[in-house]
Amino acid sequence: MASRSPAEELDVDGIAVRLSNPDKIYFPELGENGGRKRDLVGYYRTLALAGPMLAAVGDRPTFIERYPDGVQGDQIYQKRIARRRPEHVLSTPITFPSGRKGDALRPTVPADIVWAANYGTVVFHTWPTRHPDNDHPDQLRIDLDPSPGTDFDDVRRVALELVHPLLDELGLFGYVKTSGSRGIHVYVPIEPRWDFIAGRRAVIALARELERRDPDTVTTSWWKEERGSRIFIDFNQNARDRSMCAPYSVRRSPDGRVSMPVTWSELADVDPAVFTMASVPDLVARREDPWADIDDRRTGIEPLLEMVARDDSNGLGDMPYPPSYPKMPGEPPRVQPSRKVAAHWDEHGNRIDGQSGPEHQQEREIHRVRGDERGTLEPGDLSARDEHGNAQ
Repeated sequence: MASRSPAEELDVDGIAVRLSNPDKIYFPELGENGGRKRDLVGYYRTLALAGPMLAAVGDRPTFIERYPDGVQGDQIYQKRIARRRPEHVLSTPITFPSGRKGDALRPTVPADIVWAANYGTVVFHTWPTRHPDNDHPDQLRIDLDPSPGTDFDDVRRVALELVHPLLDELGLFGYVKTSGSRGIHVYVPIEPRWDFIAGRRAVIALARELERRDPDTVTTSWWKEERGSRIFIDFNQNARDRSMCAPYSVRRSPDGRVSMPVTWSELADVDPAVFTMASVPDLVARREDPWADIDDRRTGIEPLLEMVARDDSNGLGDMPYPPSYPKMPGEPPRVQPSRKVAAHWDEHGNRIDGQSGPEHQQEREIHRVRGDERGTLEPGDLSARDEHGNAQ
């Protein structure tokens, strides 16, 4: 076992933050040349002090994806804030889909981000809400998710040729970033006047319109067996308790890749592989934050709600929620189409066969939801979450 390196103390805008075992390797492929814990914590210190990252995560419920033994070690996906923490680290109350309550990390100063990084956090995941109102999103999030057989160029084309023009038509503003993997995320700032259900339905309506405009390239199918080689618009990223990796967050990748905000013009020829925790600090120092005015451009979602009403009138209602959620009103049967037996489901999407009736289904879902609320994974369970750390 490698010996521990002595702890150090970092000054983060006047607040002392302890850096423990700074020479521990977190990114084995980078090794001592950029892959140490001090490199990760140093990255987050630089970005937090520079401003744009704190602007992106500040006052938002933040879940942390921790790898205390490095990115090749076990994952701890933590939703609830640590009970033992410095006084400067604050919390914000959240409500889970089951109705149970919890307290999440709420970054307010740069030292909060650095403290979490020293705690083993590699990835920061944020809610689309701001303290103290965590029931009304101030962002819609459009997650462009590549399916097998597609790549970043395919996702880029959907973003530039379909998503951006549609948002312009609707009078909405989109802020784009690389996912840090193969996808693209578009955040739409909105007035916090609608709940999660309305926001999710709004994104479903937008996704359906994108699919209508290019059904060979875009899909809204929740079931992977139906997606084929198309770009999936993951509307469920807008459900309560779902989070997405924060702008400027490092991802669990061999090269320390970053989820990077870009302009729409930059997206046209950007290579997501160039954004790493080694390269991003210099880029941030040289240019303005492309998301600097996101909070100043909030709009209503009335045009999208009109599309929801149109879809409803045409028989296109709600879509399935993730399996970790309780059965939602109006939700269709939560079963793969290839496995669905029509006689086993009632008109409300509840199972009616034997011991799988609504009351038993609800009981199973309560156990599943409460397990996800704990926000932790046992070793070997990484496949149970998507790239944003949400339960699949």
